Amino acid sequence: EVQLVESGGGLVQAGGSLRLSCVASGISFDDYGIGWFRQVPGKEHEAVSCIKSNDGNTYYLDSVKGQFTISDDKAKNTVYLHMNSLKPEDTDVYYCAAAADCHILVVRTPDYWGQGTQVTVSS
Repeated sequence: EVQLVESGGGLVQAGGSLRLSCVASGISFDDYGIGWFRQVPGKEHEAVSCIKSNDGNTYYLDSVKGQFTISDDKAKNTVYLHMNSLKPEDTDVYYCAAAADCHILVVRTPDYWGQGTQVTVSS
């Protein structure tokens, strides 16, 4: 059984930082791109970032480039999203997801989803 379990969300003041974690089980990091989504009004989900360990490819939504950084720890089967300089508009539920590669994850529907972790940024 594939499981993606997120953690690290919470309440932070504007300008602060959070690190989200996604622990993956039942899949191999070498075979999947793993990334983060958030919900936006008018869209079901928006891909924020993605990483595929075996080729080092990464993806970032234009609006988070320079603000968020994605990384992974294969030994821990964990993907991290480092969120810096947080703004109130970053408030959302952030979901971990997995697909065959980052291109598929971003433009199509991921194969697997986590339950989400709430990020709230106060002004």
